[in-house]
Amino acid sequence: MGGSPYLIGSLAVWQGLFSASELDALVRLGDGLALEKAELSAGRGYENIRSTKVAWVPRTPQTEHLYQRMEEAVLEMNARYFRFDLSGLAALQYAVYGGSEGGHFDWHKDYGRDPSDPDQEPRKLTLSLQLSDGSDYKGCDLQARAGNLIDTAPRERGTIVAFPANVLHQVTPIESGVRRSLVTWAVGPEFR
Repeated sequence: MGGSPYLIGSLAVWQGLFSASELDALVRLGDGLALEKAELSAGRGYENIRSTKVAWVPRTPQTEHLYQRMEEAVLEMNARYFRFDLSGLAALQYAVYGGSEGGHFDWHKDYGRDPSDPDQEPRKLTLSLQLSDGSDYKGCDLQARAGNLIDTAPRERGTIVAFPANVLHQVTPIESGVRRSLVTWAVGPEFR
């Protein structure tokens, strides 16, 4: 793996893990999936919190290398900065913000069990891999708020950002262009 992880406030950041050609292949893979409007399982009254298109990346022999690379990144970043008891990686989610529907994801937390997979342990770490070049869009910043300050993730293509899933975070409204990312969650036993 290239580079070395570092911190920006509450965000663990790692750049250089994927080459430009690998990132291009990930975009082709994601764009080849059936994108659908992202749904929240939070219940009534949350309809306007998120506007984006997503697709789940299945774990297959063709995507196994991607899953393994993301797992290696999770393990290294967790060992350095979080030291959470983790047991695995949830499915990868390809997300696209932009186009005619715009896009945003208001302040929220990811911690907890996925209602569509109640047997899976709770999400404890959130990871986002930046697939777009930051100059390809305006707005659409990934931000986290673990305390008083708001930490904004770097926009450089290929950057992986990790943070505790119980930290408030958002993706600000996109103003122009298209932002693509790959998101996943490391899961593990409930916090005690």
